[in-house]
Amino acid sequence: MRCVILDDYQDVATTYAAWDSLDGVEVTSLTGHLEPDALVEALDGVEIVVAMRERTPFPAAVLERLSALKLLVTTGMRNASIDLAAAARQQVTVCGTESSPHPPVELTWALIHALTRHLVTETTGHGWQRTVGTDLHGRTLGLVGLGKIGSRVAAVGQAFGMDVIAWSPHLTAERAEPVGVRAVDKATLFATSDIVSLHLVLSEATRHVVGHAELASMKPTAHLVNTSRAGLVDTDALVAHLGSGTIAGAGLDVFDVEPLPADDVLRHLPNVVTTPHLGYVTEDNYRRFYGGAVEDIAAWLAGDPVRTLTPKESDA
Repeated sequence: MRCVILDDYQDVATTYAAWDSLDGVEVTSLTGHLEPDALVEALDGVEIVVAMRERTPFPAAVLERLSALKLLVTTGMRNASIDLAAAARQQVTVCGTESSPHPPVELTWALIHALTRHLVTETTGHGWQRTVGTDLHGRTLGLVGLGKIGSRVAAVGQAFGMDVIAWSPHLTAERAEPVGVRAVDKATLFATSDIVSLHLVLSEATRHVVGHAELASMKPTAHLVNTSRAGLVDTDALVAHLGSGTIAGAGLDVFDVEPLPADDVLRHLPNVVTTPHLGYVTEDNYRRFYGGAVEDIAAWLAGDPVRTLTPKESDA
């Protein structure tokens, strides 16, 4: 039986789990990203696939062409790029793994510091003290989303002495109060925040929750940070407002097209700091992801799948 690990960009997947414990399973990792036709060709005859987050989509049109596929493991317990109903129709079991909220929290703050202290400019090795940084103490941090990740970002902001406010479509004052955060309306958050950081699940209801109106209402000194999902922001609107100076800058870890093309405008705007979707890419999280994948495969081989995401046939 064959297992293929997809999008192993750093060529490290096989070092973070005991793949050799899977008797009778030949494990291969692919380090390059594959578009649909190449993906189908590479997975011809493969029964087990391990997908890293949402790097490679599995819509119905792809799943229907993978006749040998029986088990699809996604790292994490949510993957919007997999058509679960289509997987169920194809009798493909989809399983998830544990993940940690801490790595994206830490990267969020790395981006905030990179923006406010001009770290990219100041570490180029040219010149000396060319910029003046922005203080965080006493400033306002606005969080769009206050779940597992957002609430931890809030705690760090409070430690820096920031006033932390939050909004999401269903956030209430009663939910925000226990973590010391003030729930505000959307307009207030964008108009008053010095840093706006996004921590929402992407859905049809939240797609482009940040558009022209929200960006136009921000302070010209404010920064936007997105380590969540690119679809939360209207990218065309963001590029326009960054170019016009409506906002001071943006720190982005997620993009509409990944890997981000070399000629994409976001790579070249001087007030943008980009990272290549590193939010979850840490040693501990990789151990959770790939170790969990091995557990999923072993349980499926034993006839007792765990962390199953595929809907029941009656729900598909």
